[in-house]
Parts: sequence; C-alpha cells; structure tokens
Amino acid sequence: MGYRVAVVGATGNVGREMLNILAEREFPVDEIVALASRRSLGTECSFGDKTLKTKDLDTFDFTGWDMALFAIGSDATKIYAPKAAAAGCVVIDNSSLYRYDMDVPLIVPEVNPDAIEGYSKKNIIANPNCSTAQMVVALKPLHDRAKIKRVVVSTYQSVSGSGKEAMDELWNQTKGMYVPGQEVAPSVYPKQIAFNVIPHIDVFMDDGSTKEEWKMVAETKKIVDPKIKVTATCVRVPVFVGHAESINIETEEFLDEDEAREILREAPGIMVVDKREPGGYVTPIECVGEYATYISRIRQDGTIENGLNLWCVSDNLRKGAALNAVQIAELLGRRVLKKA
Repeated sequence: MGYRVAVVGATGNVGREMLNILAEREFPVDEIVALASRRSLGTECSFGDKTLKTKDLDTFDFTGWDMALFAIGSDATKIYAPKAAAAGCVVIDNSSLYRYDMDVPLIVPEVNPDAIEGYSKKNIIANPNCSTAQMVVALKPLHDRAKIKRVVVSTYQSVSGSGKEAMDELWNQTKGMYVPGQEVAPSVYPKQIAFNVIPHIDVFMDDGSTKEEWKMVAETKKIVDPKIKVTATCVRVPVFVGHAESINIETEEFLDEDEAREILREAPGIMVVDKREPGGYVTPIECVGEYATYISRIRQDGTIENGLNLWCVSDNLRKGAALNAVQIAELLGRRVLKKA
C-alpha cells in the first residue's frame, strides 16, 4: 500500500527532478499526478518508465491525496498550498514562502528529522534554500562534536538556481562571444554571466546584504542552532548545475582537521574526497546527478584558536531542492503517515 502523490510545478527544472528522484528511489507510490499551470496543460513529464501528462493545478482537488511536492514560486504557492493543506494533503514546499514561519518545520532530514512532528500545525513542511541545505549537512556533525560559534561562507552558485531562462542566457551568451553579431545582452541577470561572476543573488536589503545571504543566516539558525553566527557572500558563477561553497568555521572546542575529516566521513549524506594533490577534490561538474554533498579541502584555520576551512559541493537541483523534498516525503512516510 503506497501513497498518492502530487508534484506541483512538474514542468520546471525542480519539478522534473522531483519526478526523477521519486522514481529512482522507488518511493512507494500508488498514484502520482503531475500538476502545472493551464498554459502547460498536457505537457508530458517522465516518471521512471511512465509518461505523465500534466493536469491543471487551478482546478485540481487535493482531497484524498497524501502529499504534494510544490516546486512553484511563492506567489502561486500562497494560493494553492493552503488549499492542498486544508484538503488533508501534506504540502512539502520548495519556495521561500513558509521557511520562516514558526508554525512550519524547515527540514533537512540528515540534520533535524525530529522537526517533522511539527508539520500538523499547518499541514505544511518547508524545504530550505539550496545553498543552506548543503551547508547545514556539513555543519551539523561538526556542531554536535565541537559546538560551532561562527560561520563565514562564500558561495559559488550555478545558474540553474535561477531557472531555465538563466541556463539559456548563459548558453546563448557563451556562444555569442564567439560569433560576431550574435552577442546576447543580459536579461535574467543585471550583468553578463558568461565568463563572469556576479556577487548578487536575489534582492538587496537595507543592510547591504542580499536576500540570498539573509536566507542562509536565518535558515541555518532555524535548522541547526539559533546561537550560531553566520555571515555569507553569495555569488552567481557561469556554471550550469552544482553549487560550491567555501566555508570557514569557528568552534567552541578545538577540533583537529583529521578528526573533522573522520566525523564527516561517517555523517549521513556526505562524501569526503580530500586528497592533497592536483584533482584530489570535487568540483561542481562532478556532483551533477549525485545525491551526496561532497566535502573537500578540510584544513585547520591557524588565524583563530579553533578554526576549520572546508569546500562543499552539491547538485543544487537535487540536494538543494528536489532530493531534499523527496527525503522529507520519505521521512514523513516513515515517522508519521506510515502507509507503506
């Protein structure tokens, strides 16, 4: 006996990846439906060896469905998520709409699985921001051992985090650099992304931070520990898929780099690749399509008493979005719904 599952926003990058991962991980599905806006009605989506035709989200009745994985923007989520939740369908939302709502658990299953118990307040569970998700997977086991005081993170985020139009812009700008007359002006981004890096993701806030940077601070506190101090600089880079992060960690207790390496090797969801030789580390292109969060370049920071540096890479469409949502669905099934 399995679950009745809806994937909302099934034609987008993350929605399609949700369908792929549900099939790959053999999630116990009795019935699955792909939902999208009316303009995408009838678009075909793959689910394992099956082909699903999208149905109209606007007229869909969520009554009798167990869970819905949402991969649409906050504005649309604000309309449809409460409808699904009120019909008794548990919403797992990938947008930022509910992440900071204290009545909605924000979950990374390797980090704070017990938070799943709070889903019933609104029948909604939030999926964290892509850059936060991979970082907290790395932080949690180190925090459990040595108590993290402060984190300084710089991100190198791929264009897929901005959607298909951004991926097209990188592709077309790159081609246009070599073909006179086919140059492509920026439209998704404020500056050229091809052969460039842009220290600006989401809107600017009053203190000079961007919303993406604020998200990493607020979400890390909610998921791991409200006492951790976090400062972030988030940068868009000309990579199609895969986010990378340079993370500097200050702990209350001394943590030797060798012990840190062993702790991370044993931690769920992490793969350590850390050889001090050319190529002995993981880059974004190698993590595409993988489930793991990869950690490399683990080393002591000698400028502070208890400091570590590490390099963290993950497929942002997977662990940063679709995979984490499916893992939440699996956790919900195991801990709460218990149908399969």
